[in-house]
Amino acid sequence: MNQSRPAWIAPSILAADFARLGAEVDAVLAAGADLIHFDVMDNHYVPNLTVGPPVCAALRKYGVTAPIDVHLMVRPVDRLATDFAKAGATWITFHPEASEHVDRTIALIREHGCRPGLVLNPATPLGWLDHTLDQLDMVLLMSVNPGFGGQQFISSVLDKLRAVRERIAASGRDIRLEIDGGIKVDNIGAAAAAGADTFVAGSAIFGSADYAATVCAMRGAIATAAG
Repeated sequence: MNQSRPAWIAPSILAADFARLGAEVDAVLAAGADLIHFDVMDNHYVPNLTVGPPVCAALRKYGVTAPIDVHLMVRPVDRLATDFAKAGATWITFHPEASEHVDRTIALIREHGCRPGLVLNPATPLGWLDHTLDQLDMVLLMSVNPGFGGQQFISSVLDKLRAVRERIAASGRDIRLEIDGGIKVDNIGAAAAAGADTFVAGSAIFGSADYAATVCAMRGAIATAAG
């Protein structure tokens, strides 16, 4: 892991109690989370339907000031990217194969005041980064196939993390490397050792009895991996 930057924990609201979402977000932030992660699914690019920009705007109106990390699993991308930017997103990541013009989508996200990133599925080649890495603030690697929460971590993604970490280091740019899918206390250390510095966790946090204890345990595992 890049020792110069702090690890960020990003609870995914996909696993939260939506009947009390504002309180749930308050609780995970009080427990030590750094970002709030949105898994946005459109029942088109992926076989599920989740939340849209009004939920992001509602959390901002409720008083959430923490960074909001929006992962768009949608096709097309540009309209929702713009709407989430207006609703208060901080980071917006998208799947390159879901955009007709990847370079333009990256520029659009930045033009609207957000930090852009690309998302690569377990079988998506790293070649997408060849001509985009110099424009990105984040690379998100999926360690499950997108579309549903609560899936099992795909361990072969660890090698992919190492490869992307090498590319980021060679670029000399300040780019976060995020991992999303099946992250738990017992595997977050391996992801950190492979190069991740930002960790999305849904059910592992929101499904636990003590959010603070879980976040603390995750940070402990990351610290152990860092040596």
